[in-house]
Amino acid sequence: MNKRKILTGSLLSILLFTGSSCAEKKSSCEGEEMSRPQRTAETEKLLYNVKAIAVDGFMFGHQDDPLYGVTWEGDSGRSDVRSVTGDYPAVMGFDIGKIEHGSEKNIDNVSFAIIREEMIRHYERGGMITVSWHVDNPLTGSNSWDVSHNDVVQSVLPGEEKHELFIGWLEKAAAFFNSLTTDDGTKIPVLFRPWHEHTGSWFWWGKDLCSVEEYTALWEMTRSHFDRAGVDNLLYAYSPDLQGPGEIYLERYPGDDYVDLLGLDGYHRNNGKGIEAYQSSLDTILSFLTEEGAKRNKPIALTETGLEAIPIADWWTGVLLPLLERYPVSYVLVWRNARERPDHYYAPYPGQLSADDFVTFYEHPKTLFSKDIPNLYQ
Repeated sequence: MNKRKILTGSLLSILLFTGSSCAEKKSSCEGEEMSRPQRTAETEKLLYNVKAIAVDGFMFGHQDDPLYGVTWEGDSGRSDVRSVTGDYPAVMGFDIGKIEHGSEKNIDNVSFAIIREEMIRHYERGGMITVSWHVDNPLTGSNSWDVSHNDVVQSVLPGEEKHELFIGWLEKAAAFFNSLTTDDGTKIPVLFRPWHEHTGSWFWWGKDLCSVEEYTALWEMTRSHFDRAGVDNLLYAYSPDLQGPGEIYLERYPGDDYVDLLGLDGYHRNNGKGIEAYQSSLDTILSFLTEEGAKRNKPIALTETGLEAIPIADWWTGVLLPLLERYPVSYVLVWRNARERPDHYYAPYPGQLSADDFVTFYEHPKTLFSKDIPNLYQ
């Protein structure tokens, strides 16, 4: 089955129904234009195409896919996913942790210059880029996982002790996003996931470490600063952890004006045990997200998931696929294949237990990889 042909038709038909971007409908977007920079045409097209994709399938994504993998690092054009399937993921995730310090390398010890190059390459393939930010604790100077204080978010808000420091950090992140340009000056669109997994409490911005008002103020401050800095190539994803639907999911939602995609981070843990619990939890919340996405006109995604070291031979077609094919999920992203930790990987590599099943997953008409999708920016 020609997945690309089917998708091209779906994208065209849905674009006819969804109409033009804000750039083409100035009257209907006038209020937003007064307070925010008009997003680039490529960024608007990405948003519409991400919505359209979910009609016929979901894009597969992998964190740090071209940067390193199991036992390798920095090989040009290499990817564990590509080594198994012959194709790149449709979605590639990257992290900008340490950008706040002006560091040469990110939290995973990869040069920001190389990250920028790989982002440009994936954009030129027509694929999608998503970015997370494991930002250090501005109050203690330690990492994102330092939850020793419950007033860190408060400390960065206007008028507080670390506000000016934090604004400087936002400026560095904004400069990085504004630097993502091709040779002809086109800005590369990015789906940005700030302050993720906040319904847990393992990051300094987690639910037990700040109030609802403080968390939403952090979101609003981040978005407002990027807008003032002219960052016009971002879509914004809201991605809580797998805690539950309804009030838990939406309790700290910053609002439809700040969010473009409703996401969810939910992992299959316990060394592959609890398959039914994993599927049941995702089933419940993806059903909820399907309703909320339709109500709010937002695409939905499984923004992080996976099973570490994939000890189940048919995990892809026996656990993940049966769940996702029931919902209009635009993409699913599994976490990174660490080169420094032998058992910390979430996509197969050649010879790995689930590699053959992953090929079957790849060949399924609903799973979309780089070669399956039309250019998302056209």
